[in-house]
Amino acid sequence: MSTELIVFVLLFAIVSGMGFVAARWRRPDNIESLNEWGLGGRNFGSWITWFLVGGDLYTAYTFVAVPALVFAQGAMGFYAVPYTVVIYPMVFLILTRMWSISHVHGFVTPADFVRARFGSPTLALLIAITGLIATMPYIALQLVGIEAVLQSMGVTGHWPIIVAFAILAAYTYQSGLRAPALIAFVKDALIYIVILVAVIYIPIKLGGWGHIFDAAQEKFTKAGAGGVLLNPNNQLQYISLAFGSALALFLYPHSLTGVLASKNRNVIKRNMSALPAYSLVLGLIALLGYMAIAAGTKPTMGANGKPIGNTIIPNLFDQLFPDWFAGVAFAAIGIGALVPAAIMSIAAANLFTRNVYKEYINKNATDKQEATVSKLTSLVVKVGAVLCILLLDPQFSIDLQLIGGVIILQTLPAVALGLYTRWFHKNGLIAGWVAGLGSGLWMLYLIPNPATGKLHFGGSAFALKNLGFDTKMTIYAGILAIAVNLVVAVLGTFLFKALKVADGVDATRRDEYFADEGDPKVKELAVH
Repeated sequence: MSTELIVFVLLFAIVSGMGFVAARWRRPDNIESLNEWGLGGRNFGSWITWFLVGGDLYTAYTFVAVPALVFAQGAMGFYAVPYTVVIYPMVFLILTRMWSISHVHGFVTPADFVRARFGSPTLALLIAITGLIATMPYIALQLVGIEAVLQSMGVTGHWPIIVAFAILAAYTYQSGLRAPALIAFVKDALIYIVILVAVIYIPIKLGGWGHIFDAAQEKFTKAGAGGVLLNPNNQLQYISLAFGSALALFLYPHSLTGVLASKNRNVIKRNMSALPAYSLVLGLIALLGYMAIAAGTKPTMGANGKPIGNTIIPNLFDQLFPDWFAGVAFAAIGIGALVPAAIMSIAAANLFTRNVYKEYINKNATDKQEATVSKLTSLVVKVGAVLCILLLDPQFSIDLQLIGGVIILQTLPAVALGLYTRWFHKNGLIAGWVAGLGSGLWMLYLIPNPATGKLHFGGSAFALKNLGFDTKMTIYAGILAIAVNLVVAVLGTFLFKALKVADGVDATRRDEYFADEGDPKVKELAVH
């Protein structure tokens, strides 16, 4: 057994042990409720929330996919940096409102809020289904990150993935959200160490940053595509992809799970101010793509004879780091998959439990029944993610994730705008959701991927020539889809109000959007 694999297995085992110990960490008298199992008792402070939300948003897939995109396309891959910067001022006030209203009413999912705000079980169900569909590929992609590391270490077959996710399923079932919250400390510490070492050690070995950028530009010039700077044809795509991704980030159910687990509004405000520190690290991670070009790193070849792009960064570490530190770097990526996968599976399970099981199957479900259903659903979700890897081409999961961003954006009017206005008619929002989703899927269908030979669903860069414009420019399909959604929702609202079609009843009050930890209703929920 190689040194890399020994270090990887050792660190993986330590972290897995922490996942089981987490069941006793801050353990309440009774963990059998979604407030405790699914949201950690809604009592996490600033540091825990920072590591938890950061560990959720910056995943193993980010670690391997962002620099792999930079390796292949250059500057376009840096879109992930500005979008993770502009998002925090955008959601600074929105998330505090979501926290307050959720704590007053005991909401666990964004669909819970929509159900109460617009008085529409149908709209809430659509929001829940959208969240489930958008989250599932994300969980499967965490497996892609682990698999890339294993392939770089020469470990073949799917059995290690199955074992890793069996362990993940076991400690998530036992400990709930407390498990990823505790593991996130180790995961983020390892990633910070690896990245700081990489941006100092690797450039020194390669002859400095000047040589790295020169090698990258030379590669793109020879290829006739990409570059260390954007070109006129991809600038609109870059801007729209960054902005659209920013709008979508905190609409994902798993992003809100960490926020709702915070103990008060100030914790969220501090985190929205401090989380951009992760964006700095993300920028450094992206630069690894250029380092791989300068180092002459090659991707691992798959069984089908095609290169596996996501192995670029693990192979770079294997090539330049000492064996023992390469093992640490691989563990950082592998453990980086466990935290978000756990949170995502919990969020997906909560959606099913609250917005399908309790709404349509057992309206009088007890707290214990809800927790049990959510635990079992989280297991099913993980099994589904493993089956995606076993039965489908991994590229299919990557494409699904791109589609997922366009899909989750369609919840923005009901979830994000709904926090500020009740003007929209519930049927107008439903019509907007249908129009936005339909137009988004139509645009995605028209997008090919020349690299893989796929004619449809090959990415998210929609060519404007499809709309009759004489240009080579592309735009993020999600931006056009949400524009269609909003236009239809507004027009539909005017129409339904003019026709005096009955609207849902708002079960929330204005003052509840500003409630904080010490307010009576929040205290009442905590006691309950």
